[in-house]
Amino acid sequence: MIVELGHFALILALFVAVVQFAAPLAGLRMRDTRLMAMGDAAAPIAFLLIAGSFAALLWAHINSDFSVANVWENSHSAKPLLYKISGVWGNHEGSMLLWVLILALFGAAVWLFGQNLPLDLRSAVLSIQGLILFTFTLFIVVTSNPFVRIPNALFEGQGLNPILQDPALAIHPPLLYAGYVGFSMAFSFAIAALLLGRVDSAWARWVRPWTLAAWIFLTIGIAIGSWWAYYTLGWGGWWFWDPVENASLMPWLTGTALLHSAIVMEKRDSLKAWTILLAILTFSFSLLGTFLVRSGVLTSVHSFASDPSRGVFILVIVSLFTAGGLLLFSWRSNSLAASTAFSVVSRESSLVLNNLFLTVSCGVVFVGTLYPLALEAATGDKISVGAPFFNSTVVWIFLPLLLLLPFGIFTAWKRGDLDEAARRLIPAAVAAVLVGIASVMAGAGFKTGLALTLGAWVFAGAVWEVLWRARFAQVSFGETARRIANMRRSQWGATLGHVGLAVSVIGIAGTTAWNAEHLAVMKPGDSIDVGSYSITFKKVYDEPGPNYTAQAGDFELKSGDRVIGTITSAKKKYDAPPQSTTAAGIAVRPFADVYVVLGNEAPGGAYSIRAYYHPFVRWIWGGAVLMFIGGFLSLLDRRLRIGVGQRAGKPPLSQSPKIGPALPAE
Repeated sequence: MIVELGHFALILALFVAVVQFAAPLAGLRMRDTRLMAMGDAAAPIAFLLIAGSFAALLWAHINSDFSVANVWENSHSAKPLLYKISGVWGNHEGSMLLWVLILALFGAAVWLFGQNLPLDLRSAVLSIQGLILFTFTLFIVVTSNPFVRIPNALFEGQGLNPILQDPALAIHPPLLYAGYVGFSMAFSFAIAALLLGRVDSAWARWVRPWTLAAWIFLTIGIAIGSWWAYYTLGWGGWWFWDPVENASLMPWLTGTALLHSAIVMEKRDSLKAWTILLAILTFSFSLLGTFLVRSGVLTSVHSFASDPSRGVFILVIVSLFTAGGLLLFSWRSNSLAASTAFSVVSRESSLVLNNLFLTVSCGVVFVGTLYPLALEAATGDKISVGAPFFNSTVVWIFLPLLLLLPFGIFTAWKRGDLDEAARRLIPAAVAAVLVGIASVMAGAGFKTGLALTLGAWVFAGAVWEVLWRARFAQVSFGETARRIANMRRSQWGATLGHVGLAVSVIGIAGTTAWNAEHLAVMKPGDSIDVGSYSITFKKVYDEPGPNYTAQAGDFELKSGDRVIGTITSAKKKYDAPPQSTTAAGIAVRPFADVYVVLGNEAPGGAYSIRAYYHPFVRWIWGGAVLMFIGGFLSLLDRRLRIGVGQRAGKPPLSQSPKIGPALPAE
C-alpha cells in the first residue's frame, strides 16, 4: 500500500507541476496577482508530494520489499542498511526520483527564501522551475517508473553493484545532483529576466546565491567522486577523462565562469549577455550529463541505463531547454548591452578573459567527449579520445588563466594600472619563482615545473591580497590582525576559493611529476621499493564481511630502517550479485600516499602486486575542500541573503513596462 501511495503521490506531483508552470505564466500574461501567487502555493506542495514518493521507495528498499521490481533488481536482504538506503539512487529509476526531489526542493526554497524578490520575477522563476519539474516527472512516470510491481513476489533480490557499495558513493550522487539541478535555478532566473525584459545589477544580486550554492555542491560532488575512483577502482589514478567525468566537468567550468560574470554584472552592470548566456549553457551541460549517463550511448562505471527510448526522451528535454533558452536569448540580445564601459586594463577585462579561458576549455572537453560518439553514429567508425588529447589541450588553456588570475585580483574596476598591479604582486612573484626553481632542482619537467610555479603564484597572490588589504608591514601587527578579522565573509570566500584552486593545481602537477609505480609477483616475505619507501609482503588471510568474503594481504611499510605501519589490501567477492572488487591499501603520509593493490594468485603461492607512490595527491582533494569552504563562507555573507536597491533611474522589475501596470514587490 505504501508503494502505491508513493506512485500516486508522484503522479499527483506531475499535475501540481503543471499548475506551478501554467498559473504564474498566465498571471504574468493577464497581470493577475492571484494567478501569479499560485506558484508560491504549488512549489512546496510539489516538493512534499515528491518527498513522500521518495520516502515510499526508500521504505521499500529498507524493508527489502522484493515485490517491487526496482528493489529486486538493486537490493539484497544481506546488504548493510547504509547501502540499502544508497541503493535507492544506485540505479536509474531511483536516481531520477532523487533528481526531481532535489529539483522540487530548489523550487520550494524559492518560495521560502525568495519573498524579498518582486512578485513578477519570483512567479516567472517558479513557472520555469515548474516546467522543468514537469518534464522530468513525466519522464519518470512514462519511461522510468520506480514503483512497478512484480506479479509473483520473489524471496530475494539480485543485489547492488558492489563498486557502488561504498560510503563515498552513498553521498557522491546526491551532492552531484544538487549541483546539476541547482544550476536550473540560474537557468530559470535567466529565462525569467529575458521574459520580463529586465536584466540588471539587482537581478545579478538575486541569482548569485543560487548559482553559488549549485557550484558548491558540484565542486564537492566531483571531488568525492574522484576520491572514490582513486581508492576503490584499484587503478591508482584520480581522474581518467571518462566521458561521464567530463560531463560533470563541463558545467563546473561554465558555472565557475558564470559566478565571476555575475559578480561583474552586480558591481558594474556589465557582462549582461555573458551572464545570461552562461546561465543557459551551464544548465544545458548539466542536462547533457544526464543524457550521457542514461541514454546508453556510452559504457562507463558511472552509467545507469541503456534503453534507447529513455535516451530519446532526455535528448528531447535537452533540446527543448537549450534551444528554447538560446532562441529567447537571441530575441532579447539587443536589450543586453552594458550600461557602463571599462578599459582594456581593468578587473572587468580580466574577468572577461577568465570567462574566455574557462569556456574554451569547456568547448575542448565537449568536442573531445562527443566527437567519438558523433563519428560512430555517422560512419560506424570507432575512435578513442583519451587522456593524451585532454592533457595536451586543456592543460595549456588553463596555464594562462592561472597566470592572469592574481593580476585580476589586484587590478582596479573600470580602469586599472597594470604596472601598479605588477608592483603589488612582487612578493607573490618571488615566492612563485622560488617554488619553480625548487621544482626544477627536484627533477620536474618543463610543463610540471611551470604548473607548480603558476600554482604557487595563484596561492601566493591570494594570500598576499589578504595581507595587502590589511596593510601588512604598514601598520601595527594588532591593527593588521584586526583588519583581517573584520574582512567580509565573501572576501574570505574568494580568497579560499583561489587558494583551493592553487592547492589542487599543485597536487595535480606534483603527483603527475613524481609518481612511481612498481608491478611485481611476490610471495610473503618478499620486498619491493616504491618511491622512497620499502614494502614487505607479510601474509595473506581470509576476512569475512557482512555480504562478501575477502582475501586480504598485509604489507609492512618502511622508510629506511624505520617501520611506519601496515597496509592492508583485499579482494572482495560478493554473493549478490556474484562479482569481485578490489580494496586498495593506502598509507597516508604528510606529502604522499603509498598505495598497494593485492592482485590474483600466481603459481607457487605468489601474488601479483601493484604498488604506487603518489606525492601531493591529497592536495587535489584538499584544494576542492578549500573551494567548498570558500563558497560556503561566501554564501553566508549577509549581502547575498537580502535584496538590493536599483540603480538610479531604473524602475524595479515589478514595474517593468514590458509587463504592464506595477505589481507588488512584497
